[in-house]
Amino acid sequence: MTQRLRLGIDIGGTFTDLSLMDEASGTILIWKTPSTPAHPAAAVVRGIQELTTQQGINPADIRYFVHGTTIATNTIIERSGAKTGLFITQGFRDILRIARLRLPNVFDLLTERAEPLVRRRYVREINERILASGRIYKPLDPEEIRREIAFLVAEGVEALAISFLHAYKNPEHEEQAKEIVLQYAPDLYVCTSTEIWPQMREYERTLVTVINAYVGKKMHQYFSTLQQQVQTTGITVPVYSTKSNGGIMTAESARQTPVETLLSGPASGVVGAAFVGKMAGFDRLITLDMGGTSADVAIVDQEVQFSTENHIGEFPVIMPVVDVNSIGAGGGSIAWTDAAGVLKVGPRSAGADPGPACYGLGGKEPTITDAYVTLGILHPQKFLGGTLPLYPDLAREAMGDIGRVLGLEPVQVAESIIRVATANMYAELITLMARKGVDPTDFSLLVYGGAGATHAFLLAKEVRIRTVVVPRYPGILCALGCLVSDVRSDFVRTFYQRVDPEKGDVLMDRLAEAYTTLDTQALQWLDREGIPVQEKRVVRSVDMRYLGQSFEINVPLEEGVLQQRDFARFAAAFHAQYQTMYGYSDDKAPLEVIDLRTTVIGTTPKPNLALESSSHRSVPGEPEPIETRQIYFEGEWLQARVYDRSLLQVGDILQGPAIVEQFDTTTFLIPGFTAQIDRLGNLIGTHTEE
Repeated sequence: MTQRLRLGIDIGGTFTDLSLMDEASGTILIWKTPSTPAHPAAAVVRGIQELTTQQGINPADIRYFVHGTTIATNTIIERSGAKTGLFITQGFRDILRIARLRLPNVFDLLTERAEPLVRRRYVREINERILASGRIYKPLDPEEIRREIAFLVAEGVEALAISFLHAYKNPEHEEQAKEIVLQYAPDLYVCTSTEIWPQMREYERTLVTVINAYVGKKMHQYFSTLQQQVQTTGITVPVYSTKSNGGIMTAESARQTPVETLLSGPASGVVGAAFVGKMAGFDRLITLDMGGTSADVAIVDQEVQFSTENHIGEFPVIMPVVDVNSIGAGGGSIAWTDAAGVLKVGPRSAGADPGPACYGLGGKEPTITDAYVTLGILHPQKFLGGTLPLYPDLAREAMGDIGRVLGLEPVQVAESIIRVATANMYAELITLMARKGVDPTDFSLLVYGGAGATHAFLLAKEVRIRTVVVPRYPGILCALGCLVSDVRSDFVRTFYQRVDPEKGDVLMDRLAEAYTTLDTQALQWLDREGIPVQEKRVVRSVDMRYLGQSFEINVPLEEGVLQQRDFARFAAAFHAQYQTMYGYSDDKAPLEVIDLRTTVIGTTPKPNLALESSSHRSVPGEPEPIETRQIYFEGEWLQARVYDRSLLQVGDILQGPAIVEQFDTTTFLIPGFTAQIDRLGNLIGTHTEE
């Protein structure tokens, strides 16, 4: 490898994945090491040391380092964040508990609502008021702020969120309150809603600020520790972090707004999948990320899709994120039977500690990985390139309790586990696709994660997806996604104005002025980050609705609409978008403009993923397997051809049933599918049966 190296790391719940790339040649070195959930930075440092030592690489030659993590998400799900307080406008003390007054499950009247992240005792009402116009109606009393923060500090509160009514219009009271708080308690982690996400909708704005405060202290400590420990490995470049919107930012920015990293790991995977898919000629993709804990899907239709309606655990997040949805279990998901003797899979996971029973680390309950081992799909001596030996006897033993309940042999239990997991994914995926207005048969399935390639063809058969794309390194695609992500940040301003067609010119003038301010703010942020980029651009959009509606839709703004003050094109864009989404529009109905959005993008250099030339065979075709193996599939034992992926070359054709082994994953090509290696080394599977 040359001295121009890029390092991407993804910290998962089970494994921490590393991808080291030579910028010039596109050569990629990969590594996986078990995650250390209690001390995530430890796995990062260990992985760097293992990879660089094994390959004889000087860490100082690494010139670019980006990582993604789900630490913030896990903090929310596990309720392990800081003891947090909230300053709220008087009369709004129960905003977190009232939320939107919607039942999580409309069919269950006894369902329990999510417990807020802030205890009611620590929600302190402040007797201030700003009107919807931004005018101060009741000034802030500094003595009241000092009195309330004194109470919270005495109670041991570690972080504070400040969210006042209509602060998105006028942040003066929030800024004043934060200044007073930091004078009294300089070590407190404090954030305001206007610096996190200044958008109308008081519950969502308050919630995202509370989430930021709740995870802020832990994430601040994590990034500080990470930077210090990474330097001990010999890496001298700054540490960058991926974001939920598929972009990257400096660790310093991540310390200030850690809420932006909530879905950074999954987002990196989708970005990496879209990049690999586009290079391979597939721009309409359903991406499947099946790791140790969960299976997540996203839609890529020419471009990565974004959403402002995603949930983290039990809570909605209003900030734009890559639209990723969980549809099922991961390789570590535990199988069990309910009181009626019905087989279930997940949502509990064995994680990295103790892991599946076959790891031999103390796990006793059967997981999907144990089922793969029992069926013969995973070779016990070749998992992770032989660095993590598996114990098939322990896997079969773990099937025993369920086997006794169901009256089945271990191998039958294992196949039942795989079928239930696949059925769960099918049910979730079909529902999701219907909600998104997507026909799965029009898309290809691109899979990644440690278990994605193992389960992909089983799911594709159920959903009737004809083409499956397995990248060269599916197990570390999230880490690769870190390396191809652009610098990206989103900015919002609540505008909230009824559209009067007779005053279209006035509206367009106001919009142009507002967007100029947003664009300037966005470009200044990009310059402050200081991350080298090839070009800068801003993308504008607007949230609009028909007058009187409760929810709005996001409409991209074409170039020239603002510069030319073209009101007709501006309104037509909304009607066209509404027609696309709902099959109906009314160009005579009055409109409202709610929010203005600007996204700044700094394009980073993209690597070359060309496949290194293979010289072990002169003519591609159907290669000789390295062995054959008995596997149990659909109630019978079959002979499956087994291939070493590093020995396959462009044009090679494989027929199912077949198993393709590599360091980071195992691909299971089921009967009825044929696969071919494309020019980039991707394995392209096609359904051959009607």
